[in-house]
Amino acid sequence: MTNSKPYIHPNSLVATQKIGNNTRVWAFVNILEGAQIGENCNICDHCFIENDVIIGDDVTIKCGVYLWDKARIGNKAMIGPNVVFTNDLRHRSKYSEKEFYAVIVEEGASLGANSTILAGVTIGKYAMTGIGSVVTKNVKDHALVFGNPAKQHGWVDFDGTKLVKHDKNLWKAESGTIFEEYENGLKVLNK
Repeated sequence: MTNSKPYIHPNSLVATQKIGNNTRVWAFVNILEGAQIGENCNICDHCFIENDVIIGDDVTIKCGVYLWDKARIGNKAMIGPNVVFTNDLRHRSKYSEKEFYAVIVEEGASLGANSTILAGVTIGKYAMTGIGSVVTKNVKDHALVFGNPAKQHGWVDFDGTKLVKHDKNLWKAESGTIFEEYENGLKVLNK
């Protein structure tokens, strides 16, 4: 892909200068001055991005997503429509002594529409949350979680396809790739 300047829809409010090439920002998006957005991202209508937010490359953020301070979105992440992020565990109006908590979405993770992510949670690499999930705990790499509260219901590969049990601590993708369980989730054993 040739490098080109980001596209900023004329009906958006974009104060940051830190937007990578080939990124598209659509209508009614408000991005504050301190936000950092990588290359080749797609930020759909009606999103809000606060100052202390870092978004990697190749990220898709669907309509109606608000990213609050300390949100960190890894490369190739997919944020579904109306996903709710939080950064405050004890919310009160006009209280200035607050401590905010990061929500980290690691590389390749996908968050299903209307998922709610509790402040301080990390979503692991290539993990997936089902539609409407309420995520209150960290999610391991390649884990498939859903429900309220979200619980793990299997593992997924890089494409989001559910893995099948292969052997003790081993899982297999349709492609033949074998994944091995470890403390933080799954990692590729062979391709």
